[in-house]
Amino acid sequence: MEKSPEAFRTISEVAEDLDVPQHVLRFWEGKFSQVKPMKRAGGRRYYRPNDLELLRGIRHLLYGEGYTIKGVQRILREQGTGYVIEAGKQKALPQQGGADEAGEAAAPQAAPAQAAPRVPPPAAAPQEALPETRLQGSDLQVLSGVLQELDAIKTMLAGGGKQS
Repeated sequence: MEKSPEAFRTISEVAEDLDVPQHVLRFWEGKFSQVKPMKRAGGRRYYRPNDLELLRGIRHLLYGEGYTIKGVQRILREQGTGYVIEAGKQKALPQQGGADEAGEAAAPQAAPAQAAPRVPPPAAAPQEALPETRLQGSDLQVLSGVLQELDAIKTMLAGGGKQS
């Protein structure tokens, strides 16, 4: 029996729907203050339909568009939750490589005003020397994770490197 669209969802249902582990959802709660599932006695989480839509948008921006956690935080701060929810509803937003996950050309979209910056490309090298590469879903997830780890290391080094 399937739940109605207005029904609250458990963390396991949301994790399955978004195809992310439950611990990732708990991590996102800490990183995105806009994600506030209702908690019952014992700490059991229940996600409202709006929470699920917001999480779907966050997932799309992180995994589909290649934004960092800080980039999505900036978008939420500057564009609001409505923008992120809409991003999650659009199935054919352009990927970094210019094609959707099925490999078909995506319709061009206007870049969001005040979008979070992405990592700049490497220093100028002749285009002919660079091989043709297109990052797809799992590659973006891996690189996004590496980038998050590097950001954490950079923060640790900046805070721990201060000596008097």
